[in-house]
Amino acid sequence: MSEIKVIEGEVSIDIPAAGKPCKTWYKIFGDLKSGVRPLVAVHGGPGCPHYYLLSLTDLAASHDIPLVLYDQVGTGQSTHLPEKMGDITFWTEELFLDELDNLLQHLGIQEDYALLGHSWGGMLIARHAASQPKGLKQLVLHSAPADMGSWIEAQNMFRLTLPQDVRDILKKHKDAGTMESKEYQAAVQVFYQHYNCRLNPWPEDLVAAFAGLEEDPTVYFTVNGPSEFYITGPLKDWTIVKDAHKIHVPTLLLNGRYDEAQDSVVAPFFREIPKIKWVTFAESAHVAHLEERERYMQVVGSFLTS
Repeated sequence: MSEIKVIEGEVSIDIPAAGKPCKTWYKIFGDLKSGVRPLVAVHGGPGCPHYYLLSLTDLAASHDIPLVLYDQVGTGQSTHLPEKMGDITFWTEELFLDELDNLLQHLGIQEDYALLGHSWGGMLIARHAASQPKGLKQLVLHSAPADMGSWIEAQNMFRLTLPQDVRDILKKHKDAGTMESKEYQAAVQVFYQHYNCRLNPWPEDLVAAFAGLEEDPTVYFTVNGPSEFYITGPLKDWTIVKDAHKIHVPTLLLNGRYDEAQDSVVAPFFREIPKIKWVTFAESAHVAHLEERERYMQVVGSFLTS
């Protein structure tokens, strides 16, 4: 990475309801003026900071693709608003879409850019793409659900594959409303080891991202809920199935064989988006960019430079 130009910065974002100045933190790997279309990577969670996407800097090194990583407001190194815990009128999809537009404008790349979104980030950029912004040229949807009803069905199916004692702990704390307990979170970690990341131990970047989420779970708890399979926030009703056909740019759809985003969860994208290619990573769960890093970069890099 020593040969790649790296710039770190912040951009102010106007959020009147926040009651205080807010900023979006970002980091650029490569030269946005190189003539190569930049890639903006959008993290998941919601509320899981960018650290676990740092491996995407491989694309800057191997394919000369300028890469932009950023933390969504409420996350990582951007402005935090723990006082907005539980406020579903504040943490809206529109807030994060406006933030993305604001960042693109600030960086001056709004006329020509590609987007990669992982999980929740993929949901967000799918909505962005469906509005048909003129500068968006390519889209990578990585382990992103097209409909949260299908996602919840898949997680409930996966939960039944867990050891009985783990399932008992999950049910006990759900019934008692004690899902913030360490015992419950340890049981959730067993689920993650099967269907989020199958590497053991987990890469440091992924550990750091989950630590960031644990440090401030405001966005995740409000928008999603206590866990991947107990969704109580407004995300439970999210869908883009009826609007996916409006995505007209070339799209790469990715998921893993053991992914939380199972085939049934991502398939509507494949059916509805006119120009789309689907690749499933045979040895991966939810983070193929870490689990099958070399092949992932080859697949994504070839798509973006073709």
